[in-house]
Amino acid sequence: MAENADLVRQLRASNRKRRLVSLGLVAPLFLFLLFSFGFPIGTMLWRAVADEEVGRAFPQTVVALASWRGTEAPDEATFRTFVRELKEARANETLAPAARRLNYDVSGLRELLFRTARRSLAADLPSVKDALLKAEPAWGEIAYWGAIRNAAGPVSMFYMLAAIDMHIEPTGSISAKPEEASIFIGIFGRTFAMALIVTLLCVAIGFPVAYLLASLPKRLASALLLLVLVPFWTSLLVRTAAWVVLLQNNGIVNHVLVDLGIVSEPVPLIYNRFGVFVAMTHILLPYFILPLYSVMQGISPNYMKAAASLGATPLRSFVKVYLPQSAAGITAGCLLVFTVALGFYITPALVGGAADQMVSYYIAFYTNTSANWGLACALSVWLLVATFALYAVYSRLVGGSKGPLP
Repeated sequence: MAENADLVRQLRASNRKRRLVSLGLVAPLFLFLLFSFGFPIGTMLWRAVADEEVGRAFPQTVVALASWRGTEAPDEATFRTFVRELKEARANETLAPAARRLNYDVSGLRELLFRTARRSLAADLPSVKDALLKAEPAWGEIAYWGAIRNAAGPVSMFYMLAAIDMHIEPTGSISAKPEEASIFIGIFGRTFAMALIVTLLCVAIGFPVAYLLASLPKRLASALLLLVLVPFWTSLLVRTAAWVVLLQNNGIVNHVLVDLGIVSEPVPLIYNRFGVFVAMTHILLPYFILPLYSVMQGISPNYMKAAASLGATPLRSFVKVYLPQSAAGITAGCLLVFTVALGFYITPALVGGAADQMVSYYIAFYTNTSANWGLACALSVWLLVATFALYAVYSRLVGGSKGPLP
């Protein structure tokens, strides 16, 4: 019994040591993923809902406005608190970020806040409300007070709603922005439409290529596969710049078209939607061909021969036998191309026009130019939601399929 107990103890110690070694091996990868993927995603999610500037500058005003109904200007006590905190915010330098945040909601509110702060109204006047309304009648509009109340923080749906052209009314209800102020729904629609068209172009071009590679002898297929892989290994910026050279008015493509007599003068092939489709399709084509080719390699030619021996025509054999077995590769390729296309930035920026920019362009704009990190993160979150939704659809389709024939 004592020997058995020692053996069990040694076995447990050995297993524990093996688990520690395994944990030590995967720990660097886990930390790398945590800091390179988890931390940026977590920060992006937080910045999309963080709304702390106004609450930090006007802590008691937002508390006083919490019970405000939003149908008329607030009461005297709220005005008095606001005027006092406006002076304090200007003194402790919290007014500027709060004013910038409020101006995102109501245009002109930043200027109104600073103009009011410069007036330095005394908070002990008999009626601060009357004095402020006389000096700045704009404070009688409920939209300004509603913006302050809705930005109480520390979190809100302001940026997430703004990213889909919706906003919070002074009464607290959520509504769509006027048509002339709606921007992002059209941009999202354009982004999804362009990604879908590029995906369809990749299917139309990539399927015959993958089928050809899967049908050829292995040595010849490997040689031809390099034609797909070499551009794939080339820098994205280099490939995009190459299309700028090829498609410009004095480029090779226009020279060939003119020399062949197809057109009488150079046609605009770049800085428009056509140039974006051409460049994106070329760049994303390997993302469709490679997963489809790996699936097609596993399809035995005996199935097509068996269908032919049973009297099926080549077209019927292809549609009824080959195509269903390659469905997993088509689905994976489409999902990969569509997902990557959704986040394209460099190619549309270089070869597209002003009306051809996708959501990523505006994320970069709000990050680098206007420093509106909240809206940039909210746009990113909606793109992330779309990606997860596509992945869920893909998992359901693949999980529900019966897979290749045995």
